[in-house]
Amino acid sequence: MPDYVHMMISFPPDIAPSNVVKSLKGTSAREWFKLHPETKKLLWSPSFFMSTIDNVSKDIVANYIENQMLKSIGRGKNIQK
Repeated sequence: MPDYVHMMISFPPDIAPSNVVKSLKGTSAREWFKLHPETKKLLWSPSFFMSTIDNVSKDIVANYIENQMLKSIGRGKNIQK
């Protein structure tokens, strides 16, 4: 999806996954809106999807994420690493 962010992150098991997402989304939203205040009402869905990778290697997940970025670039999107 061109408007999704794919990430592979690791955090301690005593931290709730929802708190990690809230922190990431909150911090990135504040930084984005400093640069683009006119978009404040246009972005940031409160929803998210998270999955664990227990039966798939980290390399496979990293490859999937990289391929999503390459697909977006191939569609003419300006995405930077």
